Amino acid sequence: MSQEPENQDEMPLVSHLIELRTRIMRIMMALGILFFILVPFRNDLYSLLSTPLRTLLPVGSSMVATDVTSSFMAPFKLTFYAAFFLGIPVVLHQVWAFIAPALYKHEKKLAIPMLASSVILFYIGVSFAYFVTLGPVLKFFVSVVPEHVSFMTDINSYLDFCLKFFLVFGFTFEIPVVVLLLVMAGIISTASLIEKRRYIVVLCFAVAMFITPPDAISMAVLATLMWMLFEVGVVFGRILENRREAAED
Repeated sequence: MSQEPENQDEMPLVSHLIELRTRIMRIMMALGILFFILVPFRNDLYSLLSTPLRTLLPVGSSMVATDVTSSFMAPFKLTFYAAFFLGIPVVLHQVWAFIAPALYKHEKKLAIPMLASSVILFYIGVSFAYFVTLGPVLKFFVSVVPEHVSFMTDINSYLDFCLKFFLVFGFTFEIPVVVLLLVMAGIISTASLIEKRRYIVVLCFAVAMFITPPDAISMAVLATLMWMLFEVGVVFGRILENRREAAED
C-alpha cells in the first residue's frame, strides 16, 4: 500500500492562494526588517566589499561615481542584496512551510537536510569567492592596466561585478546537491555519471569560460571547483544507491 501525505484534507484553491500570500508577506516582512536594520551601515557594507580592490589601487587612484545617483544607489543596492543574503534561511523556511503538507513522511526526512545543506553550501561558495578568489582576480586586472591609464573603477560597475562573481560561486557549490537530487529521482545513475566523467570535465571548463570574468585565474579556479564538487556529489550519490540496494535486498 502506498503512503499518503500526512495532511489528508484537500485544500481548495482559494485556501492555497491565501496560504501562499501569507508566506510571501512573511518573506517580504523579514527581508524588509533586515533591510532597514542594515541601511544605517550601507556605506560600511560597501567599504567592506570594496576593500579587496582599494588595497590594490595605485597611489593616486580611487574608485569613482560616474553617475549622479551612483553614490546613493550603489550602497542601497548592496544593502538590499545583503538583506536577501542574510534572509535566505527565512525564505527557504517559508517555502518549506508552504510545500511540506503535500509531502510524504520519507520525503520530508530527505528534504530538510537537502534544504539545510543547500543554504550552507551557498554561503560557503560566496565566502570562498570573497576571501579566496576575488583578491587574485582583481590583482590580475590591476596588473594588466596599460601604461598611462588610470585604473579608477565605477562603484556601481564594481558592485555588479562582485554580485555576479558571488552568485556564480554560490550556485557552483550547489552542484553536489543537484547531483544527489538527480540520483534520488532516478533520472541518472552514478555509474552513468562516472562513464561520462571526461565529458563533464570538459563541460565544467567550457561553462567556467563563459560565466567568469575574462581571466585565466577565475576560470581555472571555478572549473576545478565544479569538477571537485561534481565528484563529491557522485560519492554521496553512490552511498545513497548502496543504501537503496541494501533496503531492497
